[in-house]
Amino acid sequence: MSNKGCAVVTGASRGIGAAIAKALANDGYTVLINFSASEKKAIQVLDDIIANGGDGCAYKCDVSSYKEVSDMIAYAKNTCGRIDVLVNNAGISQQKLFTDITEEDWNKMVGINLSGVFNCCRSVLPHMIRQKSGRIINISSVWGVYGASCEVHYSAVKAGVIGLTKALAKEVAPSGITVNAVAPGCILTDMLTGELDSDTISSLARETPLGRLGTPEDVAGAVSFLASENAGFITGQILGVDGGFC
Repeated sequence: MSNKGCAVVTGASRGIGAAIAKALANDGYTVLINFSASEKKAIQVLDDIIANGGDGCAYKCDVSSYKEVSDMIAYAKNTCGRIDVLVNNAGISQQKLFTDITEEDWNKMVGINLSGVFNCCRSVLPHMIRQKSGRIINISSVWGVYGASCEVHYSAVKAGVIGLTKALAKEVAPSGITVNAVAPGCILTDMLTGELDSDTISSLARETPLGRLGTPEDVAGAVSFLASENAGFITGQILGVDGGFC
């Protein structure tokens, strides 16, 4: 195990999660790379980390299942001896008119994007409370702050992540644990390109004051900062990484 301890990153097989896992490994953490389906991609992320002198493991887990999450956190604790950082990044998105959102759509969105955060926080906190230290960093979205047309269920759960972050930060601060969130704007990932056409993506870049879409590494840099000692007096905050989009 590295000197900095262990970081658990959910949804880390690709995109923002993969960039976060690599950044934290570069910072000296042993990283548990959580994935739900993309084992091959998760192993590639792990191989990249090891090739760069880092350490970690890949672990399959559906974050919407409390039992699976509990087993994952127990594995991380038993393997590393402690858990120092939890990054709740796993999530899905979907574009639909509100009147077309089905009960299944809603439950799946809540289960992964919001209940998943609850499950991971609930499982990791007993360990962090006992060690009187820890960093929890939740990945929300600019749409959780401002709302997005045709993404009501996504906006709702990401707003829920913000509320959870602010409230939990106050509750666990006496135990030396910080809880913050990062709210990415338009980030160039497979999730974005899989849902939007090239014209829409170009339009979003033009609407961003910095004149470009963000990268997964932009978000990873913010997470790396919030996990660092330099952010020790920062908690309950929502850090926008959106290029001035809103």
